[in-house]
Amino acid sequence: MKLGFFTACLPSWTLEQVAGYAVAQGYQCLEVAAWPVQPGRDFEAPHLPVATWSGADREATLALLERTGLEISSLGYYENNLIGDPGRREEIRAHVKACIDAAQSLSVPYVGTFIGRDPAKSVVDNMAEAERIFPELVDYAGERGVKLMIENCVMEGWHPDGYPGNIAYSPELWEWMTSALGLYLNWDPSHLAWIGIDPVETILPFAASIVHVQAKDVELSAAQRNRYGFYGAVQKGDNPWHTGWWRYRVPGRGSVDWLRVVDRLYEAGFTGTVSVEHEDPMWGGTPEKVTEGLRIAYGTLRPLIGDVNV
Repeated sequence: MKLGFFTACLPSWTLEQVAGYAVAQGYQCLEVAAWPVQPGRDFEAPHLPVATWSGADREATLALLERTGLEISSLGYYENNLIGDPGRREEIRAHVKACIDAAQSLSVPYVGTFIGRDPAKSVVDNMAEAERIFPELVDYAGERGVKLMIENCVMEGWHPDGYPGNIAYSPELWEWMTSALGLYLNWDPSHLAWIGIDPVETILPFAASIVHVQAKDVELSAAQRNRYGFYGAVQKGDNPWHTGWWRYRVPGRGSVDWLRVVDRLYEAGFTGTVSVEHEDPMWGGTPEKVTEGLRIAYGTLRPLIGDVNV
């Protein structure tokens, strides 16, 4: 098991800058953000130019990894593959394929994305649509030695009423997406905790499907939930992600029991990367605060991850 972090939390830095920090802090892997250039969209860093990928890009990236001793655990492009706009959907599909191509050229085993959802349709109808479009992407990845994995983020901000905007939020849906679609799981306990599921109890049943782990914590307020209810605040202002009763935190500053999580991952035979996904507002806003948040996360997780897999 190795410890890394998702580079999307440092969108203003180059990949070389991110790698320099990672080595200095002691991280072993990078889950590299691979969005296209989209100014003003936080947490969507274009740390690898996959849309225009060239032999020179490949050689430069491999040289950086050789120089630093880091590994790339995954390329991440988390977008709505079921978005209702046909033109936008095609753009997303093409970029997922570009990520897969770049991953193949770098021998990176995984590309992460979302299933997503068309909020105008029911979950069941979206499942049928996913069964129509995802097999081609899964086959495209498989032919290139890459596995396509889905983060179990609820993505409630994609739905106008705060309902799930990514139909991969529960073990019931994981059973469907792994069997019917051939997808794998980038498992994140924070999303499970706030929807009332014990994260630890989901690990062993899905041991064969969990190929990558995103380490993010969540802080819950029972008092505020008594005001807003489970689905969160109705009046969100200009922030569709405002819930009013929970917020993401770096590992060790929320409710997730990381000792139990890591221990259960070992029990499940997990030998992949635990990748910190830093979306903690307490430690955000500037690169200095973000890197301090990553330091805190490292201090929480590194003592739990042994140097030898059991």
